[in-house]
Amino acid sequence: MLGAVVGDLLPLAVGVAVSPVPIIAAILMLMGVHARTASLGFACGWTIGVAAATTLFVFLGQAMDGSPAGRGWIKLALGVVLVAFGVHQWRSRSAEATTPKWMSAIDEMTVLPGAGIGFVLAAINPKNLMLCAAAGITIGGAGLSGSGDVVAVIVYTAIASATVAVPVIGFQFAADRLRAPLDSLKTWLQENSQSVMAVLILVIGAVLIGKGIGGVTA
Repeated sequence: MLGAVVGDLLPLAVGVAVSPVPIIAAILMLMGVHARTASLGFACGWTIGVAAATTLFVFLGQAMDGSPAGRGWIKLALGVVLVAFGVHQWRSRSAEATTPKWMSAIDEMTVLPGAGIGFVLAAINPKNLMLCAAAGITIGGAGLSGSGDVVAVIVYTAIASATVAVPVIGFQFAADRLRAPLDSLKTWLQENSQSVMAVLILVIGAVLIGKGIGGVTA
């Protein structure tokens, strides 16, 4: 049962993991004045935000334990919204990428502001919140034990946070060797992130629509 749930969570976790803005933000922090501490704060805030948002919706999924159709409608709605978001992103992919204004302050950012931004990007960003909502409802409605729910949230959070946490942790031990590859990754993400995210979100949205229809008609 747990293996099947993790399989359902995998595309949702990947959708969060490849979010370009937090990855770019983490790389910029690693190039900043307080590189090690600010980036660690950001990674911790991001990880806690993913876990907190997912756990919140686990409780919602558990509360709807006797209503698989209700969970199906929620997944269907999330899937439709994600598909609409993916279509919009695909249509605007040729537009010049803009850098959020708050990123201009990253060079001087310290650990606490970094943690706060990480949490906000993970738990409040609409696209990530929808993915975490789908993950939490999937876990909460799977009928796992309490420990099974915890393991599922941990696995989901670990995968979703890997693209931020791994570079940050690696930088603590091999800063000089990672600067050039991270800078190249940042440039590539800025140039290609819209197309990659559009396709991924469209696929995940379609999967959720399929699972939602299955839940509604079960």
